Amino acid sequence: MTATRLLIRDLAQAASPAGTHAPLRRASLRDIDVVENAYVLCEEGRVAAVGRMRDLGAIAGDEVEELDGRGLSAIPGLVDCHTHACFAGDRVEEFSLRAGGASYEELHARGGGILSTVRATRAASESELAAALAKHVGWMRQAGTTTFEAKSGYGLDHDTELAQLRAIADAGGIPTWLGAHAVPPEFSDKGADGYVDFLVRDVLPESAQLAEAADVFLERGAFEAVEARRYLTACREAGLELRLHGDQFTESGAIPLAVELGARSVDHLEVTGEQGVLALAESDVTGVLLPASALFLGRPMPPGRALIDAGAAVALATDFNPGSAFCESLPLVCSLAATQLKIAPEEALSACTVNAAHVLGRADRKGRLAAGYDADVVLVAADDWRHLAYHLGGPVVHTVIAGGQIAWRRSA
Repeated sequence: MTATRLLIRDLAQAASPAGTHAPLRRASLRDIDVVENAYVLCEEGRVAAVGRMRDLGAIAGDEVEELDGRGLSAIPGLVDCHTHACFAGDRVEEFSLRAGGASYEELHARGGGILSTVRATRAASESELAAALAKHVGWMRQAGTTTFEAKSGYGLDHDTELAQLRAIADAGGIPTWLGAHAVPPEFSDKGADGYVDFLVRDVLPESAQLAEAADVFLERGAFEAVEARRYLTACREAGLELRLHGDQFTESGAIPLAVELGARSVDHLEVTGEQGVLALAESDVTGVLLPASALFLGRPMPPGRALIDAGAAVALATDFNPGSAFCESLPLVCSLAATQLKIAPEEALSACTVNAAHVLGRADRKGRLAAGYDADVVLVAADDWRHLAYHLGGPVVHTVIAGGQIAWRRSA
């Protein structure tokens, strides 16, 4: 019988975003509580206590499983608030073409890009989709992700969109309906307007029963602001939270629309200028930064430092997908945030824990290593938790605990 209590003892450090509020901004984003020579006690799937070993008294009652944390540091389980992890096939051929000079936009215009993955995903059975997602979730778990969001958007029809959402929910993910990801070929004569009509009429009613949020790719060649507004307004009326892909290639009105509609987030922001930065800073919309995508496509990095300094709420995510960010590692994203966005390791930790949890509506129970929060813990393979960002792409995750149970451990 598995013990209902887990004691992680003799840790070099336990580190967590300070306070209880979310999202964190400005200086509070950098405020990390660090306990040296620490323990973490988990009970019934929640954190019961975090403290110094010298203050740990006798633990009475039911059986307690003990985990040796010597030489390790504990941080909250990582929260990936923007992924496209439910897909079939791959785009390695396009990757090779892009390496040879073809642009992402050129490949998309030639029927590649998103539509290539749509063809593969439509051809997969629901069980094949679930198996592919399970493999991807396993990769994310090994990189320290204990909570993940995933989007549909590789079906662009009724049945496959719903199959994706079911697979995500069944895998323990937080489903987002990205019906407005691209216009599928069968709607080429009706265009984006006609496709949005179809989505709202035929797919939204059932998607709203499966998803927690809706998303739209507001970009040149995808959906314009007027189409995105109509789609998102209908989704909001159906009870879904709102997300936007915006400012990835062009500033096409995503930030003003996100602010107008009260969206949870606007994600990408690679080309966001000064006015967009100020607009986000004055709003309740979180800017989700995806530096792995910018790196993968050779695009400008989002203005992370400017956003934080202006007072915007920011989160970090992988954008894990087969075309523009084949990356499941939030530790790697933290390294990119530190080296490319000039975001301190402390800010990066808050951005991929409590602030990412805020985007997903779970900041009251995810993203902190504190009493009452879900017992999701990552043990970093170093005596200083900042190795999370310092170790560029290395085996920095030692052990992953989800809900108070050991979910993955690196083999010796």
